[in-house]
Amino acid sequence: MNNRNNDTEVKPDVIAGRNPVSEAIRSGRPIDKILVARGEKSGAVVGILAKAKDKGILVKEVDRTKLDYVSGSENHQGIVAFAAVREYSTVDDILAYAAEKDEPPFIVILDEIEDPHNLGAIIRTAECAGVHGVIIPKRRSAGLSYTVGKASAGAIEYMRVARVTNIAALIDDLKSKGIWVYGADMNGTDYQKCNFSGACAIVIGNEGKGISRLVREKCDVIVSLPMKGQINSLNASVAAGIIMYSAMKDR
Repeated sequence: MNNRNNDTEVKPDVIAGRNPVSEAIRSGRPIDKILVARGEKSGAVVGILAKAKDKGILVKEVDRTKLDYVSGSENHQGIVAFAAVREYSTVDDILAYAAEKDEPPFIVILDEIEDPHNLGAIIRTAECAGVHGVIIPKRRSAGLSYTVGKASAGAIEYMRVARVTNIAALIDDLKSKGIWVYGADMNGTDYQKCNFSGACAIVIGNEGKGISRLVREKCDVIVSLPMKGQINSLNASVAAGIIMYSAMKDR
């Protein structure tokens, strides 16, 4: 049976065990996050977590059964890391790339997109639509995992993806650089009436909650997609695709 949500299949981005995780950190391999067994106090694990903290890697405590599940066995020694399949860029990298192409910045900001299939699909569409970079938060977001890479159909190799600590602060910074920020949410301006021709960033929210209240307040314009059916929202990657292509047309 083919179930795309079957996470018991061990993916290439899952690193289990103290020595493998320690070596992955030491080698400089990009790591999305580390899961550690709740209450784990062994010296080896404490040392690994100290190295992770120095490198700004997200660490989360979970039950051992969770580690059994994601690693596919009980031989994880209380620690599992998820490696990114590609190095993350920085926001400055994205802006420099736009300048290099002599184009006004075209950025997509994802406010807590958690489904890796959605993230991969958005990256794929962004690459096709000429987006200069995608920005995601460090917490409560899918990262550049094996599943995301697969869903992007190779686009992950070409798209600059940056991670930031605070999306609201990021928006303030982009606005100070003359970039207009458009948030996709309900009760906004019809996207077809918006002009995305200048420097712009499009914010797409979480699959269930949409964009957060603070992020919405930071946006210059709220844009909405007209709904004719009984359901009042689209899949996040579909909504993102429609707005990105509308922006591409204006540009």
